[in-house]
Amino acid sequence: MANILVIDDENSIRRSLKEILEFENHTVDEAEDGEAGYNMALKNNYDVILSDIKMPKLDGLELLQKLNESAVLSSIIMMSGHGSIETAVSALKSGAYDYLAKPIDLNRLLVTVRNALEKNSLLSETKSLKKIVAKNIDMVGISSEIKAIKELIEKVAPTDAKVLITGENGSGKELVARWLHQKSKRANGPLIEVNCASIPSELIESELFGHEKGSFTSAFAQKKGKFELAEGGTLFLDEIGDMSLSAQAKVLRALQENKITRVGGVKEINVNVRIISATNKNLEKEIEKENFRSDLFHRINVIPIHVPSLDQRKEDIPILADYFLNLICSEMGISKKNMTKNAIKTLQEKTWPGNIREFRNLVERLIILGSKEISSHDVKQFS
Repeated sequence: MANILVIDDENSIRRSLKEILEFENHTVDEAEDGEAGYNMALKNNYDVILSDIKMPKLDGLELLQKLNESAVLSSIIMMSGHGSIETAVSALKSGAYDYLAKPIDLNRLLVTVRNALEKNSLLSETKSLKKIVAKNIDMVGISSEIKAIKELIEKVAPTDAKVLITGENGSGKELVARWLHQKSKRANGPLIEVNCASIPSELIESELFGHEKGSFTSAFAQKKGKFELAEGGTLFLDEIGDMSLSAQAKVLRALQENKITRVGGVKEINVNVRIISATNKNLEKEIEKENFRSDLFHRINVIPIHVPSLDQRKEDIPILADYFLNLICSEMGISKKNMTKNAIKTLQEKTWPGNIREFRNLVERLIILGSKEISSHDVKQFS
């Protein structure tokens, strides 16, 4: 569901568009001229604005310019019954998302609005991921294992080579993927993550490749898949070892031909994405069990990167503890707490089946429940 503003000086058109869009479960406001529409756009956070071009007080192109100057982030779709190619080009050059000629084709309207919303979602996801990357861009550690990973990433990131990241749950595979993207030539493009283990097997193909309207029972509209959404950027296939064999076959074809076909569709769509995969499974053993395709394994395993467990790099625990103390106290808005040397030693003596994720959670617990200076007793008590 989206918030949409319809700006048109003809009441019948506003009402018609409102009825159609509300039938699609959107919330729709109306404005009868450009000036009223401009004021409403400043006060409200609309996902999409549909605006006529020929209007009193403020025409559509002037409105578009003012909205851009005011940094309104809505996707703006221009409409006109007096349009020409020149008008359409002018609107698009001025920052409109799309242009619709009147009388408006209802199917085209719905597809255009849907695509605009997908674009908004992608931009939001990209901004969110970039914030995560910026916040966690450095891999904390001084161990030889971490130094080796950093050096390998520096060499591999600028290329489009496919990377397979292996390691236990919570060891930091996602961080390696984000760092590879951030240091690549695709850093300004999207980083789209798919957790293959969390998506039901019957939906994974739709999630990856999209689907056409009516291709299955709940496919009420056309949907782009993650391959298309990652265009020009990076697609991170997390826990790829849990992907179904049928989806593996389609992923293999996409990697071989750089083309996909939506579920229920026949048209081939060219895709330009870099593939980074990750798994906590031994894929060679999964191949022996016939749970994973050997040809796909060799496609994604061009550059293997293994992330060691925390138990394998305990010399990093002091620096990790200091890093998380700084980060978490900052997030909580409190003064940084410190740990005694004995507390650090106790942390190093523990085993860490949950790896970095478990370690971070314990540090947060110690900050909340532990003494002003976190002691060995605190670590033992709250572990």
